[in-house]
Amino acid sequence: MKLNLDPIKLFLVLTLSSTSLLSSFSLVVAQSKPTQTSQPTSPQPPKSETPKVDLPNLPPGPPPGGRRFGGARRGSCPDVKTPLTALVPSTEQPPSVTNVWGLTTEEHPQLWFYLPYTKSSGYPAEFVLLDDETKDSVYKTAIALPAKAGIIKVPVPENVPSLQAGKQYRWFFNVYCYPQKQSTPIYVEGVIIRKNPTQTLFKQLQKSQPIQQVNIYANNGFWYDALTTLGQLRQTNPQNNTLKTQWRDLLAAIGLGELAIQPLVQP
Repeated sequence: MKLNLDPIKLFLVLTLSSTSLLSSFSLVVAQSKPTQTSQPTSPQPPKSETPKVDLPNLPPGPPPGGRRFGGARRGSCPDVKTPLTALVPSTEQPPSVTNVWGLTTEEHPQLWFYLPYTKSSGYPAEFVLLDDETKDSVYKTAIALPAKAGIIKVPVPENVPSLQAGKQYRWFFNVYCYPQKQSTPIYVEGVIIRKNPTQTLFKQLQKSQPIQQVNIYANNGFWYDALTTLGQLRQTNPQNNTLKTQWRDLLAAIGLGELAIQPLVQP
């Protein structure tokens, strides 16, 4: 049987079939195209800023005085390129009076020193902490010199009476150039004062990570806490370049940038 289709109807049938086929093809392509999903970003560590060390006004009364650098040579001690150094700010105020001192919030702080002498020398060394008003000894301990020259920390231990807020304490780090201590030592000397942080500062520290606390302490004049916080971070992460840079900048802020290359060592 032969079918007779009107040409116009045939054209419409073919057109509709083509349109349906194209629509189906477009739908398949659209469904097969992978959807773009945003990749989650990992949290970035807090950025460290160049520290700004705020040196507070001198405490009331006579200026603290002090000595940031030990002598280059005394007795049998050899010449050294870099002398015994206390890592503490130093100012001249009034003129010709050198003041080596800083603040801490801690009842049992830590102090830091560069030691050019090593245990192979056999030199006795000691750390002494005094009540600056009564001159009574608060803490005294022998210090074992490290195997190589470098920066050490000296903690005031928990079994020592806590530093009282507002009270001035004087410290000495002595290295004797004879085993029997029969001569005047090479020494550095300074003052540490404990001060309670304000409520605002306390809350700010609580909300901050240790690397951020370094600058907070420095900006508010708490030098010993800034240095100790950063020093402990460096001891935990010795290869961290960000911490190395911040350590250099913090020491440079008090004129001791050349010591930043010295290693942190254990007595």
